Amino acid sequence: MNKNIIGRTEEISMMTDLLFNKHPEMLAVIGRRRVGKTYLVRNVYRDYINFEITGIQQASAKQQLEYFATQLNKISGNKKTTSIPESWLEAFFQLSTALEKIKTKKKKVLFFDELPWLASRKSGFLTALGHFWNSWASKQNIIVVICGSSASWMINKVVHNKGGLHNRITKLINLAPFTLAETKKYLKSRNIKMDHYQTIQLYMAMGGVPHYLKEIKPGLSAAQNIDTICFRKNGLLRDEFDKLYPALFEKAEKHINIIRALASKWKGLTRTEIITKSKIKDGGSLTRILSELISSGFVSSYFPFDKKKKETLYRLTDEYSLFYIHFIEKQAKPGMNIWPKLIQSQQWKSWSGFAFENICMKHTENIKKALGISGVYTEESSYIYKGNEYENGFQIDLLIDRSDDVINICEIKFHSGEFTIDKAYANILRRKINNFQLKSKTKKSMMLTFISTFGVKNNMHKTSIVENDLTIEVLFEEGEY
Repeated sequence: MNKNIIGRTEEISMMTDLLFNKHPEMLAVIGRRRVGKTYLVRNVYRDYINFEITGIQQASAKQQLEYFATQLNKISGNKKTTSIPESWLEAFFQLSTALEKIKTKKKKVLFFDELPWLASRKSGFLTALGHFWNSWASKQNIIVVICGSSASWMINKVVHNKGGLHNRITKLINLAPFTLAETKKYLKSRNIKMDHYQTIQLYMAMGGVPHYLKEIKPGLSAAQNIDTICFRKNGLLRDEFDKLYPALFEKAEKHINIIRALASKWKGLTRTEIITKSKIKDGGSLTRILSELISSGFVSSYFPFDKKKKETLYRLTDEYSLFYIHFIEKQAKPGMNIWPKLIQSQQWKSWSGFAFENICMKHTENIKKALGISGVYTEESSYIYKGNEYENGFQIDLLIDRSDDVINICEIKFHSGEFTIDKAYANILRRKINNFQLKSKTKKSMMLTFISTFGVKNNMHKTSIVENDLTIEVLFEEGEY
């Protein structure tokens, strides 16, 4: 196993445990495109993989079977080329026959990558895989690893399979992008020296997707790297958006419509607002698409504090998609030094504030650790009061509702230096807290928690209202929570 894999501690531990138990295992690894699924499987199981095949996008079943025969020939030991199977049932019979000839005390590992492309419609692949597992593999010292970028497809077609694969998945890994701590560690491993402020700027543009982060070059600032990767003609992320969703979802137009609708409003949209903006009719199709976008890691849903399901907020929390829609695609032509100019604009200043909110909401475990409440049961939510003709509405993006009768009201600010609370802003914060207590009818104690880049400047207004002052340093902490 490669000892230099960044992060993935829990996943590696679980995968390693599977190697040394005496049970047959079927491991499903899901996660968005470019997140590092294949890299993880190949590096953890590199000394154990006996057979590997990767599905070919938009290839026919016949072409997939031809490729299968090529891969099987590598392990069969036959001088004669393996015959091309006419069906997946025949293919799996050939595979079991070849594997039986391999004498080893180690657990055998089979790796089926990009499963949705292998298991195309009417191919019979899933039926054959189910038969292979039930009739042969489930009696062997073996791990069958199945992997796919379309998390929703993997969940619906495999994890919740109603046929031969029903309840056959023994372990499931949903591989997420790197956290900020993992991103920092990854950059350091590549001799890229950046402070936390610069690293967060990179994260805002491309998130923690390892394949994107691999493009970052040492010796360049965050702005210079973003300019090269996102705005130049041959930059990896210049047109990644056009490939991203079609590679994950069939008929991806509606998925993209919803992504664009969510990108239009920083605070997120309710289901009713999504219908209005995306022009997609209410019903099962919308429910399915939202579920697919959430399970694939592009959209997050935030249950409101008052538990009104119809007010559930959906937010676009994929950093790259947000950045692409707001900046990259608006540049008609690729070029040089585009981003260093845009980063001085008011548009970026507004956008960075909301992008930072998204990052904080993804790192609530870090925030809880910094508050000393890792062991306290909490529920994270949002709160919206729409107001009326007599009073203004207000919204709180992150509430940490604690079982010890305290609620942390989180105020999140991205600023290039210390943030200053003046008298007017202090009064706004007091009104927000008072209004929340009044409208929510909660009896719990309120604690105003500030999360900002470099902290809040000490003055009488901070002292009078801020209970907790957290900086970006806490978002980079790693360890057990």
